[in-house]
Amino acid sequence: MPTAIASHAMRGPFSDLSAAQRQWRYRVFAATWLSYVGFYFCRKPFSIAKADLGRANGFDADLLGQIGAAYLIAYTLGQFASGAIGPRFGPRRMLLAGMAISSATALLFGAVTAAWAFGAVMVVNGLAQATGWSNNLGVMAQWFRRPERGRVMGLWSTNFQVGGVAANALAAFSLAHFGLSWSFWSGAVALCAVIAVFWFNQADEPRDVGLPAIVTDEMSDTSAASDRSGIRWDAQVWTSVVLVGGAYFGMKFIRYALWSWAPYVLSNNFQLNGDDAGYVSTAFDLCGIAGVIATGYLSDRFFGGRRALISFVMLIGLVGATALLLTVGASSVTAFATCIGLVGFALFGPDALLTGAGAMDIGKGRGAVRAAGIISGLGSAGSVVQELVIGKSYASTGGAIGPILVMLLGSALLAAVCVAVILVRNRRGASDV
Repeated sequence: MPTAIASHAMRGPFSDLSAAQRQWRYRVFAATWLSYVGFYFCRKPFSIAKADLGRANGFDADLLGQIGAAYLIAYTLGQFASGAIGPRFGPRRMLLAGMAISSATALLFGAVTAAWAFGAVMVVNGLAQATGWSNNLGVMAQWFRRPERGRVMGLWSTNFQVGGVAANALAAFSLAHFGLSWSFWSGAVALCAVIAVFWFNQADEPRDVGLPAIVTDEMSDTSAASDRSGIRWDAQVWTSVVLVGGAYFGMKFIRYALWSWAPYVLSNNFQLNGDDAGYVSTAFDLCGIAGVIATGYLSDRFFGGRRALISFVMLIGLVGATALLLTVGASSVTAFATCIGLVGFALFGPDALLTGAGAMDIGKGRGAVRAAGIISGLGSAGSVVQELVIGKSYASTGGAIGPILVMLLGSALLAAVCVAVILVRNRRGASDV
């Protein structure tokens, strides 16, 4: 249970908090953590069922890539929209609507067979899924202060690895035992259960439950004029957002490439059954859980909250892991699984830290939703590109994965370069990430 795991991290040095504030922090941590886990139950089944879906409906890798890209384009645009409108409507409303719509689309996925219909439902699901990260992050920004965010968000950000593992396992089990449709329907049921927990345990900020504010020192007060939402950003803040977004582009290219295509490759290239391919692919997320917790802890404990520095160290490791995947990954199932596990360990830490605690630090206060939305939107462009280019590459080369692995290595280098620039700007006082 996330509240038990996070107990020490959330206690922290803030003895000024009342018992009610501390209790609600546990509840909000758990509710938002479960919310983002829940989104994955209606996001991951397509990847797990991709090979079986293609065989059942005559979809080749190129067409499957286009269907996946429809979702990711909508998800990318939705991230920008969520960052813009989230502060106005409030995270609670946005998240409840997003989870409800995503659950409904999962029910439709199990019923439609035409490519155009599947693509249309994918677009709706992408827009709904886009409410998840930035709005949950905006809630956390109101309940946790900067000195504790590395550790807290390191634990909290295990949600997308745990969500990936749990959703993969549920979809794979349902696919094997109940058929293609239930690989989608089971996720809808799981997300509905999460909605019920969220409803009773989430509050956008302490004042919503009659408590004093916890985060009071992060009002955006830069020299730029504020917009209608009252959020002010100057050119330095925008530059930081774009650089983190560029790094996230590279990281998300890798993350979604492995999420979307690892089960497909394991099924087609290594001749595993669909459920076995789903289980093996979870090595990526399982190792990522350890990576994200370690990175968050090290950020606060040894790096003084310097998110970019620890992220750069991990990204150098990511470059090495993707190079190893390129070298030996295609030799056997064991080698492939081991390499994607190493990639997951090195990737998920900086992925979560820069787009979680980093976005909260950059955006400050109410601006955290906007910063997270823009950064996630820029990163999501990477997930769109990978879906299109990997599908085409796989189809045009007759199933060769070498060119795909070269793309992953290039994306790791891009992320490392962007973070290196952030480090230089930090030394010059132009940013504080």
